[in-house]
Amino acid sequence: MDFSSDNASGASREVMQALLAANDGFAPAYGADSWTLEAQARISEVFERPCATFLVATGTASNALALAAITPPWGAVFAHSDAHIMGDECGAPEFFTAGAKLVGLSGDAGKIAPEALRTALAAFPRGLVKQVQASALSLSQATESGTLYALSEIAALTQIAHEAGLQVHMDGARFANSIASLGCSPADMTWRAGVDVLSLGASKNGTIACEAVVFFNPQQALDFAFRRKRGGHTLSKGRFLAAQMNAWLNDDHWLDLASRANAHAQALAHGLRQIEGVRLPWPVQINEVFAILPQHMDAALKSAGARYYDWPARRLAPAFAPGANERFVRLLTSFSTPQRDVEKFIETARKATRG
Repeated sequence: MDFSSDNASGASREVMQALLAANDGFAPAYGADSWTLEAQARISEVFERPCATFLVATGTASNALALAAITPPWGAVFAHSDAHIMGDECGAPEFFTAGAKLVGLSGDAGKIAPEALRTALAAFPRGLVKQVQASALSLSQATESGTLYALSEIAALTQIAHEAGLQVHMDGARFANSIASLGCSPADMTWRAGVDVLSLGASKNGTIACEAVVFFNPQQALDFAFRRKRGGHTLSKGRFLAAQMNAWLNDDHWLDLASRANAHAQALAHGLRQIEGVRLPWPVQINEVFAILPQHMDAALKSAGARYYDWPARRLAPAFAPGANERFVRLLTSFSTPQRDVEKFIETARKATRG
C-alpha cells in the first residue's frame, strides 16, 4: 500500500516500449533528432498554437529555467507560500535567475487570493531602486494542497499580473491530472487564460524522467536553448526524452493515465469519508487525498504496511487543526496504484475504528 508519492510509480508500458524503439540505431545528438522535432510539433498541436518547447529531465529544472527566462536577477517572483518553488527546490529558482527574490502569498487551500496578489504588488512599487522589481507570477496547477484553480480564477490572477507588467508561469507538475479533472482543453487552462510559460510535467504521470518548458510566445524563448545548455540540462541523447513525451501524448495516453490516478484518489476519499473520525479538509480534485486521521488509525495503517507522508498542519484552516490524538497526512495515488491497495487501506482504517 504505497501512497507516498506518484514519483514512486514506474513508467507506463507504452513509454517503456517507445524508449526501447528509440534505442535502436543512431540519431543526431542534443535534440537535433526526429523524435524531438515530433515532440515539439505535438505539443504545439495539443495547445492549438505554435509553441517553443524545450525538453528537460526534471521538474526543478523546468520550473527554475522557465522562471529565469522571464525574471531578471533583480526581479521578484510571486507564488503561493506553499508552492513547490518556495520550499522544495533547494534554491534552484533563485540560483538560475541569478538571485531573484521569491515572495510568498497567502490563500486558502493552496490557491493565491487575488487580494493577496494586489497587496503584494502594491508593496513592490515599480522603479524603486532599493527594492526588487515585480517580474513574474507563478501559479501551481494543481496546487500543493491538491486543489485546482477554476479557469476564471486563473484568468483573474493573470489579468492582475499583466496589468502590473508581470509575466505568468504555471507549474504544471500535475498538469495532466488537472486537465483530466476539469475536462477543459490545455489551451483554455494556459494561454487563453493568460499564462505565458508552462512547466509541463510528465514524470509523475507515466514517464521515467521527462518535463517540458512550453513558451506560448516563441519570441520569449529566443535565448532559452543557451540558458538550458548553460544550466546543464541539455541531454546529449535527447531522443530519449522526446520518445517518452511522444508516447505519453499519443492517443491521449497522458490523460488516460491521469484519469486512472484521479479515479483511485476519488475511491480512496469516498471510502475514508464513510469512516468515523476521519476528516478531509479540502475537496479531492486530482490524485491527492489529504486527511486528518485518528492517531490509533494512523498507527494501524502504518503497521499494516501503508506508506504515506505526514503533512504540515500549518496549511490547514483553524477549524481543521488536528487535535493531540490526530495526524494530518497526504495520500497520493498513481495510474499504477492497485485497486486492491485502495480497498485494503480503507478496510484497515475501518477495522482500526471498530477496534
